[in-house]
Amino acid sequence: MVEAPAKSDDDLLDGFQRAAFNYFVEHYNPTNGLVADVSRVGAPASIAVVGFALTSYLVGVERGWMTRAEAATRALTTLRFFGDSDQSQAPDATGYKGFFYHFLDMTSGRRVWQSELSLIDTTLLLAGMMTAGVYFSADTLEEIEIRERADAIYRRVDWQWASADGGTAWQGWKPEGGFLHYGWEGYSEGTILYALGLGSPSRPLSAASYGAWTATYQWENIYDCEFLYAGPLFIHQFSHAWIDFRAIRDPFMREKGSDYFENSARATYVQREYARRNPFSFVGYGADCWGVSAGDGPGFTTLEIDGRKRRFQGYAARGAPYGPDDGTISPSAALASLPFAPELALSCMRHIGACYPEVIREGRLPNSFNPTWPADGPGSWVSQDDFGLDQGVLVLMIENYRSGLIWSLTRRCPYIGAGLRRAGFTGGWLS
Repeated sequence: MVEAPAKSDDDLLDGFQRAAFNYFVEHYNPTNGLVADVSRVGAPASIAVVGFALTSYLVGVERGWMTRAEAATRALTTLRFFGDSDQSQAPDATGYKGFFYHFLDMTSGRRVWQSELSLIDTTLLLAGMMTAGVYFSADTLEEIEIRERADAIYRRVDWQWASADGGTAWQGWKPEGGFLHYGWEGYSEGTILYALGLGSPSRPLSAASYGAWTATYQWENIYDCEFLYAGPLFIHQFSHAWIDFRAIRDPFMREKGSDYFENSARATYVQREYARRNPFSFVGYGADCWGVSAGDGPGFTTLEIDGRKRRFQGYAARGAPYGPDDGTISPSAALASLPFAPELALSCMRHIGACYPEVIREGRLPNSFNPTWPADGPGSWVSQDDFGLDQGVLVLMIENYRSGLIWSLTRRCPYIGAGLRRAGFTGGWLS
């Protein structure tokens, strides 16, 4: 029997990217443009997933997976819905003060689960709208409306209302109790939030808010690698999905002689080294099998395995090396590190494909799997749902590695450039 030749890197990436893109084709409501948070039946829409979808459509056009007309129709349907949606203090409104609730009913578009008015999820939605507004530049009625609506929705956001006495931005608000009792502290995916919040021409965050946030950062030396620490991999990826941080530096990174792109590369190598050392002896961990991030898990329970008690978790924000960690691997988080460490990400994908082929369903990477969890038969525990955030960041980060498309678009967005400059970023493409 002759074995099939190994796929080239480009074919491997094309397969994973196309499968991830198809999530937004399969879980989309054509009447309002909403996209489901997860593939589970009855799941609500996530506004952040809608932001990833809006950007993924542009990738689909460039890759030949969707026509420009179809992508424009989807974008306009989405923008019309959010632009015309209920912005009030009603407990089932779609949003308030220009922000939107984290989870919305897929059909009605109204708030569900008493979810919060989410600043970061609104930001990721706006990032998708801004990118679409730059991409659809033709002088046609449809594309003009896309640009105008994206701009109007962005300008409507009251960032000043959502910041603590002119300091750091709140994380969210609920009509039942007001602002959540915590703000942004420590490095997180919030860099893009500050870029868009500071860049607003209408009601921006205060100029001092970004410095107040970076003052809470935690610089670490781990495995002889110095970097700005955050445990879950997604934190080192989400803002980068839209913003090209290569060679641009804010005051914090200028002092450290680094930049956020290099920082994400270092975080990726630290994750891989953590898996290689495998201090807790999880099954499967190694130099070619890594990726600790936020995601699904086997469930909140404790089992004794080979004489050792193992505490497992359900959905959780796992991190390395300081935890929490229960042996759950997030392949999409590893592959989304592609622009920072391509050789590591590709090697990990080939290893998972060879050693755990059962976790890849219809060419799509799962949210997570856990080889340490005891299985009745061959294989391991695998998340049964596809998550829109995973699939979205994969589409964008693979494309940024392959062509730089998203980065090239957002460099043309005046609000992002203005926000970065107000935060003190200089150098690189900002010069």
